[in-house]
Amino acid sequence: MPLTKRVIPCIDVDLDGDGNAAVYTGVNFENLRYTGDPVELASKYNEAGADEFVFLDITASAEGRETMLDTVSAVADEVFIPLTVGGGIRTREDVRETLRAGADKVSINSGAIANPELITKGAESFGSQCIVISVDSKRRFDERGEHYVEVDGESCWFECTVKGGREGTGLDAVEWAVEAEERGAGELFVNSIDADGTEEGYDVPLTKAVCDAVSTPVIASSGCGGPEDMYEVFTDAGADAALAASIFHFDEYAIDETKAYLHEHGLPIRL
Repeated sequence: MPLTKRVIPCIDVDLDGDGNAAVYTGVNFENLRYTGDPVELASKYNEAGADEFVFLDITASAEGRETMLDTVSAVADEVFIPLTVGGGIRTREDVRETLRAGADKVSINSGAIANPELITKGAESFGSQCIVISVDSKRRFDERGEHYVEVDGESCWFECTVKGGREGTGLDAVEWAVEAEERGAGELFVNSIDADGTEEGYDVPLTKAVCDAVSTPVIASSGCGGPEDMYEVFTDAGADAALAASIFHFDEYAIDETKAYLHEHGLPIRL
């Protein structure tokens, strides 16, 4: 029996002008607009039948601050589905404290690239199921990569970025995904900086390239404009889960409506 595909809403959280946690939505991590209260949205999606929930502190790494654990704890009190928290996690102690605050899993990007041993130590200390490596990628059309795919008639590779896509690393995303799996990552969170917030569909070539290279479950992220985009990334790329934000935040689609569409089109879904 095939594994059930997961539908996962995500909130991007930042501090507002008064220092309070707030959810923001933008395009390519820019032009952010206020979207709501993180605790209220967490409760909404828990009741709506989401399979899991993702909380990303989108400026913690760029600003060099710690994850807002008080807000994580408040969110954890509202959700009874697996909760993944990311942003500003740099050490094994950060992993411990985030899990202690109520997260079931942690998503790590910049901290793991700076110190790949964090993946190994995190998996050994807390279990692979707790360690999600976020692969924040941008397309590059030059000759500096290692793994190339054809996109619209051109050959490109995918570069890992840090600080919300603001900085390139020169690291090939597919090669990094393979290394993360070998080091013990339990899941890979494949995020396209190019597609973020566009609602024009997931970056299927990126997601497929990673899915083809690893056996670890892959969560597709960025660009979802509706259930048909999820269907495409599940069937054409082989993703195990699909994450979306804007379509749910602004009530363009409901969780149950999305899952019903996928079920009606033959995918194994928890209704």
